[in-house]
Amino acid sequence: MKLVTAAVRYQFLGFFKNPRVILTFLLSIVLCFLLSGCVMEIIGHFHTSIQAAEPFLWTFGDATALLLVSLLLIFLFSDLPKLNAFTPFYLMRMTKKTWLAAQFLYIVCCTMLYIFFIGAATTVLCMKHAFPGNLWSETAALLGYSSVGKKMQIPSTVKVMESVSPYGCMLQVLLLMLGYSLTLGFLILLGNLLLGKKYGMLLGIAYSLYGFLLDPNVLGALMGLEDHEMYRVRSIVGWISPLNQAVYGMHDFGYDNLPSIWQSLGLFGLLLLAAVSLSCRALSRYNFTFLGN
Repeated sequence: MKLVTAAVRYQFLGFFKNPRVILTFLLSIVLCFLLSGCVMEIIGHFHTSIQAAEPFLWTFGDATALLLVSLLLIFLFSDLPKLNAFTPFYLMRMTKKTWLAAQFLYIVCCTMLYIFFIGAATTVLCMKHAFPGNLWSETAALLGYSSVGKKMQIPSTVKVMESVSPYGCMLQVLLLMLGYSLTLGFLILLGNLLLGKKYGMLLGIAYSLYGFLLDPNVLGALMGLEDHEMYRVRSIVGWISPLNQAVYGMHDFGYDNLPSIWQSLGLFGLLLLAAVSLSCRALSRYNFTFLGN
């Protein structure tokens, strides 16, 4: 464990000076600002307060927002596995599996940092009108019990407010986003180990495209389905699409034939286990290439 920690610590040296990292986090702030525009518009129009967690919940309560945020991770993890001048030094002093474990831990730490940064940035953007109490706000009630939320495409629903508190809901949304983002990061690493550099990025894009094409609204538009036919589509897609598994509103709250939060987290765990297993096998055939002196 000390060897793994030492390797990860070295990979984080100069992390926040890396242009790729700086650009990723700056773009995430811009993206949070653009996606939370509807929430800020509602607050300004009705002059109501919101709970501190609600802007994050409404901003990342649909598949499109999650997809856009996760695409930035493809750019952040495009250089995996990280090879530098000190990599041969570590490989001479540890096994390949230990070195790969350091890559896994690096992905986990980066993803957690990125997801919590997204949550904090969204909250800060709307903090002027927010209160910290763990109660749903008047704005949430307005959006949930009227047609305003549906017209503005803000995913505030009564079934969510009746089943969980704002901070409890925020924790579950963070876990779902973390599960989806981790699978994306591990797939990028797997693609680079199996096929070589840049192929992991293509695998990550294909994974994201698969989730986008299985969006119920996209499928409904492509297949020309009527509104009464969309219930079955949402049920099927809710089970087979990883992206929809990460959307909080696409889960069973006692009303729908959809997966529960814990079933989705279990699915992401299985995907991560499969990616780890395949990565360990691919590492035995991976050709390390070091440039320079």
